[in-house]
Amino acid sequence: MARTVDVAELVDRAREGQPRAVARLISLVEDASPQLREVAGALAPFCGNAQVIGLTGAPGVGKSTSTSALVTAYRARGKRVGVLAVDPSSPFSGGALLGDRVRMGEHATDPGVFIRSMATRGHLGGLSWATPQALRVLDAAGCDVVLVETVGVGQSEVEVVSLADTTVVLLAPGMGDGIQAAKAGILEIADVFVVNKADRDGADQTARDLKHMISLGRRDREGGLWRPPVVKTVAARSEGLDDVVDAIDAHHAWLVERGELERRRATRTAGEIEAIAVERLRSRIGGLRGASALETLAKRVVAGELDPYAAADRLVEGVGA
Repeated sequence: MARTVDVAELVDRAREGQPRAVARLISLVEDASPQLREVAGALAPFCGNAQVIGLTGAPGVGKSTSTSALVTAYRARGKRVGVLAVDPSSPFSGGALLGDRVRMGEHATDPGVFIRSMATRGHLGGLSWATPQALRVLDAAGCDVVLVETVGVGQSEVEVVSLADTTVVLLAPGMGDGIQAAKAGILEIADVFVVNKADRDGADQTARDLKHMISLGRRDREGGLWRPPVVKTVAARSEGLDDVVDAIDAHHAWLVERGELERRRATRTAGEIEAIAVERLRSRIGGLRGASALETLAKRVVAGELDPYAAADRLVEGVGA
């Protein structure tokens, strides 16, 4: 039986900046602890202050290097920073496979930075199912900025846009990213484009191609026109990162000015609520399955006694009973 923790004390310690308390709260979230509702209730009054920035892009563009460099840039501006690095799951342990905390070791001793690798655990979309709740933990713990770095899985990683206030899409020259970005729908989700590894041949051409594609796709975005800027960086040498932060800040100001930030966060929270409700219903259906209700209905559909919709109605009635 899992040991019960004092959630109120844990939240108090997390708000004091104690990394062990923050890590423990995120572990309770990832493990779907029986105390998860208590954790959510304790965190709620302290949420809504952090600026959430999503970083995404194809494998090899330098997402982790860019994330680490952005942490340095934000720390230089006096911001407390949280990082959620969402990695593929290990096929053996189910844990995070790549271990971004190792690659961001330069920040390990900085008390103003909290870095956590989270496993996708088979969840499509480039994010862990627990990411929204982990964001709440870092928000309540006093992080001014939370960077969410997604797993690099190409066309299925656009889900980050549902969690971030600002989505940064990274590309690199010489990787065929222009065509891949169009295929993946990445052009549609980007608020800021970053052409990393700009010291390589072809960087200027990649930036020009992006600007051209943006101009072709000009459109009114939720109450006002935002044209995603294209910024060139060499993250490995921390070049151009201040320009990225300035672009993110400009987008944040645009969001606030048009009321879009509040709308995005409301949409994000609605999705979170829906996911929790669906998971509860799925659990209750699983209970019915244990009682053979679902199997019985399935057999009746196979026998032609019921159609699938009628069977679903009966299943829903059973869940509500």
